[in-house]
Order: sequence, then structure tokens, then C-alpha cells
Amino acid sequence: MSSFLSDLLKQSSARHDHLCPRQVLGVRMGLAGLAAIGLEAPMPRKAALVIIETDGCFADGIEVATGATVGHRTLRVKDFGKIAAVFANVQTGQALRLAPQLDIREGALRYAPQLKSRYYAQLKGYQFMPVAELFSFEEVLLEPPLEAIISRPGLRTKCARCGEEISNARQVFKNGVTLCKTCAGIGYYRVKPVS
Repeated sequence: MSSFLSDLLKQSSARHDHLCPRQVLGVRMGLAGLAAIGLEAPMPRKAALVIIETDGCFADGIEVATGATVGHRTLRVKDFGKIAAVFANVQTGQALRLAPQLDIREGALRYAPQLKSRYYAQLKGYQFMPVAELFSFEEVLLEPPLEAIISRPGLRTKCARCGEEISNARQVFKNGVTLCKTCAGIGYYRVKPVS
């Protein structure tokens, strides 16, 4: 294991007071994903967009390895409950989805056969497995496209229904009216009716 990988694993484990297999997968996937789209880790400022498909320990590993953050608008979470991520190169538009190989847990056991616990075998094995044995790589097209996801910071408008400000071209036009996604009926919550 390289000292660079070791340092990243220490940074990730510091966020949890322990190191777990999902953090290792996050760090390894972050490094592999950036390399696959032609970028070094940590990525240059806003050079990539990383969309992860779950939260938790895995997310911290990705963040530590890539330098992508929600605050810099370079990390997004689309919670599908999967240990997977899309890495999109902002300059070239190339987008790749990485996911663990289907037999990854059994593969980890081959790299740490001396460990009786599957958990610790995965923790150790994931650190040493070759990238090709860890992850599948699939070229993808983003929906909406990368340009629409990134948008242009600073764009602002108001929702005609609730009056709240909408940033970064996230508004919806319905029957000729500018609405936020919630007022358009496609938000992640709805207002509880007054009893």
C-alpha cells in the first residue's frame, strides 16, 4: 500500500474514529474514478463533478480522496443506496460510473486469507486488491446533462407560488409560470396541511 493511500485512509478514519471497509472503497473508488477521467487526486478546483449513490462512510472516503465537496458544488448525493459513483470531467464531458465488482467480497478474502472475520478480511483486502478486481467501469450519459447539473452560479429567480429564491437555474416552468421544484410537485417534501 502506498503512503498516499495510507494517508488518505487515516484522514477518512479520523472522521469516524475507526476505519471500515466502505471508507476504503470510497477512497479507492475516488482515486480510480479521477484517474479514469484523466485527473489527478486531489482534483484541481472544480475540474470534476462526482455524484455518489449513497451517503455515510463511503461518502467520506470519496470526499477525502477526490477533494470534491458539496460546498464547492463538485460533490452530489443521489441516494440510491448503492456503493457507486459517477465521475464527470468538466472539461471533456466524459462521465464514468464505478461500482464494486459483483464478487468483491469474495475477492477480498483471497487478499486476506489469514483473517477469519469477513469484515476484517474486506477491510484489509480492499486496500490491496487491484482496481480491476475492485470496480467495474461504465461510460454513462448524465440526465440532465453535465452542463445543466453544473449550471451557472449566481443565477437567481423567485418562485411565483411561495416567493422563495431559486438559485443556479433549478426552477421549473409550469403553464408559463416560474416555480420551485416543491411548488411544481417534484420536491422531496410537501407542506403538512394545517389541522
